[in-house]
Amino acid sequence: MPDAVVIGAGPNGLVAANLLADAGWSVQVLEAQNEPGGALRSDRGVHPDYVSDVFSAFYPLAAASPVIAALDLEKEGLRWCQAPRVLAHPLLDGRCAVIDHDRHATAAALDAFAPGDGAVWERLCGVWDRLGGSLLGAVFTPFPPVLAGARLAGRLRGGGALRLARTMMLPVRRLGEEEFSGEGGRLLLAGNALHADLAPEAAGSGGFGWMMSMLAQTYGFPVPAGGSGELTGALVRRLERRGGSVRCGERVTDVVVRGGRAVGVRTASGEGIAARKAVLADVTAPDLYTRLVDAKHLPDRVFEDLRRFHWDFATFKVDWALDGPIPWTANEARTAGTVHLADGVDRLTRFAAQISMGRVPDEPFVLLGQMTTADAGRSPAGTESAWAYTHLPQRIKADAGPDRISGIWDEREQEAMADRVEAQVERYAPGFRGHIVARRILAPPTLEAMDANLRGGAINSGTTNLHQQLVFRPTPGTGRPETPVPNLYLASASAHPGGGVHGAPGANAARAALRAHRVGRAFSATQRVLTRRGRGGEALPRGG
Repeated sequence: MPDAVVIGAGPNGLVAANLLADAGWSVQVLEAQNEPGGALRSDRGVHPDYVSDVFSAFYPLAAASPVIAALDLEKEGLRWCQAPRVLAHPLLDGRCAVIDHDRHATAAALDAFAPGDGAVWERLCGVWDRLGGSLLGAVFTPFPPVLAGARLAGRLRGGGALRLARTMMLPVRRLGEEEFSGEGGRLLLAGNALHADLAPEAAGSGGFGWMMSMLAQTYGFPVPAGGSGELTGALVRRLERRGGSVRCGERVTDVVVRGGRAVGVRTASGEGIAARKAVLADVTAPDLYTRLVDAKHLPDRVFEDLRRFHWDFATFKVDWALDGPIPWTANEARTAGTVHLADGVDRLTRFAAQISMGRVPDEPFVLLGQMTTADAGRSPAGTESAWAYTHLPQRIKADAGPDRISGIWDEREQEAMADRVEAQVERYAPGFRGHIVARRILAPPTLEAMDANLRGGAINSGTTNLHQQLVFRPTPGTGRPETPVPNLYLASASAHPGGGVHGAPGANAARAALRAHRVGRAFSATQRVLTRRGRGGEALPRGG
C-alpha cells in the first residue's frame, strides 16, 4: 500500500509526487493516458524528422519557479535552450516590437516606436528587479502568502504598496497607455496578457501582462532541448530514483471515501488502490467533485459554486513541418522563438470581444512558436518545426468569418479554421504556405481527448480573470489545496495559483498533505500519552 496516490501524471502531479517522495513517502502515480506528461509532451507525429511539442512549448514560469529549481532536474539530464530573441510582435507596416535577451536592446527597439519608451521599459524592469522575486514568492506559495507577503511589503515604502496594487489591477490597455507613448510597449504587454484569457480591458490583465513581459525579459522563454517531453522525462526519472512509480493507461474512476476520509482510489479496470496517508488529484476541480467523489461526501455549496465555475477560452492549435524558415516581412521576427500576430491593441480588443460574444474570430490573434529557432535539434538543418494556436469561445454561437464554423469540429470545420490561422500568418510572412511540408490540426475536442484536463480546449483549468483567482480559485474559499474531504487534495491548475508549468499547485498540495500528516501524528501521540497516564492512575488535569 503506498502512502499516497496521485491521480494524473501531468507536471503538477509529478511535482507533487516528487516532493512526497523527497519526504520519504511511497508514492504511486496513476495516469489515464498511455504516456505521462499531461500537457507536457512532444512527439514526431507531424513528420518523422521533426520534433513537435503537442501542447505547451515555452516555459518562462518553469525558469522562474523556485519549485522547479529545487528539483534540480539538470541532474536528470534536462537541458534548456533559447532562441536568439525571446519574442517578436510584428505589424503589417513592417515595424516590430521585440523582447531581446538584452533589456537595452529591447529598450532601443521600443524607442523606434516612440522616443523615451525605452527608458520606460528599463524603469519597469527596475521595478521587477526590486520586487519580482518577492512577488513570485507570493504567487507560488499557498494562500495567504504570509512570509512572501511580508518580504514584499518590506520592499515597498510609503504608498508603494497601494501603487503596486493599482498597477496589478489595471487593464492592460490602460497600463500600456499610462506608461508608453508608442504602440510597441503596449503591444508587448497586451500580447503577453492574452497568453491567458485576459482581454485588454479586463481588470488585472495589466499586472499579468507586465509579469509575463518581465519574465520574458529576465528568464527568456526557454524550451527543453529535444522537446517538452524531456521535462516530463526528467520528472519521472527523478521520482523513480526515489522509489516512486508511474502507471500509465490507468484511468481513475472513483476516490474511495470511508469514515469521512479519502482512503484510496478505484480504476476503470476495477482495481482498488489504497492510500495510507493521502490522495492528491491533478485533475480539474469540476472533474474531481462531479466525477471522482460521490456527491454524498461533499457539502451542497460545492455544487452551487461549481455551477458558476468559469472555464478559460478554448484553444485551437496547428503544428507544421516547414522546409525552410518562415519568411517574415519584419526581420526581427526571424530570430524570435515566440511571435505574436495582431495588428495593434485595437485588434486584440476586437478579437477578445468576438470570443466574449461567442463568435469565432474572423482575424485570430495568433501565438506562434519557431521551435527549431529555439532548439536546433528539433528538425533538419535549414528547416523549421513550428506551431501556432489561437483562442475560441467555449460555446460557439456564430462565426465572425465566412466559413460557418459552428463548433461541431468535423473535418471541414477543422480545415477551415486551420486555413484561417495560416492566412493570418501569411499576412505577416508572404509565402509561408509554400513552405508547409505537413501539418497537424488539434481542435478543442482533440485536445481534451488527449488530456482530460484541457476541458473544451481550456489550457488553464479555469479562467485567469480576477473573479476566479486567489481565494476564489477554484471556488470561493481559502485558496488552498485542501478539499472538503480530509486526506484529499486538489493538485491541478484549477487550484491557486493556476495555469502555467511552474509546479506550484502540485507543490502546495504535497506540502498540505505532509503538514496534515505531521499534525495528525502529533495529535495521536498526545492522545496516547494522555491515555497511558490515565490507565496508570496518574491524575489528569481537571477543568475549571
